Parts: sequence; structure tokens; C-alpha cells
Amino acid sequence: MFFRHSNEMWSEFPELVPGVLFAEGISSDVDVTGRIAGYHTIAAERLAQGGESEMPEIQAWRRTFSKMGLKPTQYRCASESLLRRFRQDGSLPRLHPLVDLCNAISIAFAIPVAVFDVAKISDDLEVRHADGSESYLTFSGETERPEPKEVIFADAAGRAHARRWTNRQSGLSAVRNDTHSVLIVAEAMHDAARSDVPRLIDAIAAELAAVWSITATRGLLSSSSPRFDLSSASNSRRQQKPG
Repeated sequence: MFFRHSNEMWSEFPELVPGVLFAEGISSDVDVTGRIAGYHTIAAERLAQGGESEMPEIQAWRRTFSKMGLKPTQYRCASESLLRRFRQDGSLPRLHPLVDLCNAISIAFAIPVAVFDVAKISDDLEVRHADGSESYLTFSGETERPEPKEVIFADAAGRAHARRWTNRQSGLSAVRNDTHSVLIVAEAMHDAARSDVPRLIDAIAAELAAVWSITATRGLLSSSSPRFDLSSASNSRRQQKPG
């Protein structure tokens, strides 16, 4: 199993900087309340200096959405939606310890972070343009058809695990209480992305190690190295286990 962006995506968005982590051993019986507080403080301090729409990370995604033919104020990237909700409510809904941590880190960095349950993905996962035949399961249980040319996260079975790139994640591969293995993807477009995304990935890896005692496999993708192999990562860790 691997994750990648299509060649067409790299050609259209050469400024893209994706960071990826793969982790096994996730559980929901942990408390991350104290850990997310620090990231919420960082987000609050940034918002005190100006709204989310003024942040370079968000402005870059707004330009990307416009380039895809979407209205940036109608379809917002995940980090902008979270920041907007955090600014209005002063908090974010609690869903699952890992999701809560990734959402907190996302608003601290203003960079979209997606977390997928690997068990619900068929073979490979690719960020590409839809051809119109794919299916997408909403959180309410309804099935939708992404529009042709829409940017989606598609697996080998033709199922879309996210619509409009970083706008809407599918309910099919969302993290649940029984989730064990996850793929975490962070993507940025702004000028400082090449330094910010590795810092974000390091922050998530540190939380995985501190909370779940997990050593995650991580990668930084590019047009010259666009593929992240989950199977190799999993096999490598099994070989390193004693006994």
C-alpha cells in the first residue's frame, strides 16, 4: 500500500509540500486534554494578531481553491474551518484523542491535517482528479459522487476518502474507537511550507511517541519523490521488534 499525489497534481501545484506519517498501535483510551491545551494557546495567540484569513498558510490555500474553481469563502480548507470555529467558540469538539491532537496541531500551524484509518482504505491512496465514477460516504451515511476534475483522495476501489482536496474528509475512513493503524497527511502551499511542514510532522511524531509509545514512520514528499510506501514502513517496524 502506498500514498502519493498524481503527476498531474504536481504539475498543477508545484508549490505543494506534503508531509506523511504512518503509525500502528493507536487506541482511544488515553487522555490528551493537557497536551492539546498548548497548541490551542499557540492558535489563540496567532488569532489575537489577526483573523485566520490573514495567515499566509490560509491565504495560500485560498489561492489554491480559487485555482480549482471553488469559492474560497464557500469551501474552506480544513485548517481554516477549524481556526474559524476555534475563534468563534474558543474550543474545538472532542472526537478521538488522535484526531483531537491533530486538530490542535493543525490550528497551531494553520496547516490542514487529515487522519485516515488505514484498515478502511483499499490498497493505494492517491490525491488526484476525480473521473466522476468514484463514491464518497458522508458522515451522515449518504453516498455522493465527486464531480469530474474535482481533487479527491481516491483508493484502488474507486472510493473517495476526501472531497475538494483538504475540504471534506469521508466518514468511511474516519478514525473510530477501534482504529489501530493510521495514515496522517499534512499539506501546505505557503512560502515557508518547506520548513513548517517538517516541524508539524515532528510535532505529531513526538505526540505519538509520548501518548501511545509509538515510533511513527514519516516522510516528506516532492515531485521527484512523490510516493510513501506504507507496506515497507510496517514491515520494517515488525522486523525491528525483539523476539
